Amino acid sequence: MTSGRPVRVDAATAGMQVIGAIVACAAAGYGIGSLVGLPVPLGLLGLFIGVFVGLALVYVRYRRI
Repeated sequence: MTSGRPVRVDAATAGMQVIGAIVACAAAGYGIGSLVGLPVPLGLLGLFIGVFVGLALVYVRYRRI
C-alpha cells in the first residue's frame, strides 16, 4: 500500500499551477501595459510567458516523481 496521495490529485494540482501562472502573468502584463499604453500586446506577451513560468513551476515541484 502506498502512503502518497493519488496521482489524479497531483495531475490536477499541476494543471491548476500552469493555469494560475498563465492568468497571473497575463494580468500582470495587461496591468503594466495599461500604464505604458500597450495593454493588449503586453497582456499577450504575459500570457505566453505564463506558459513557460507555469511549466517551470510544475517541473520544480514534481521533478522527483
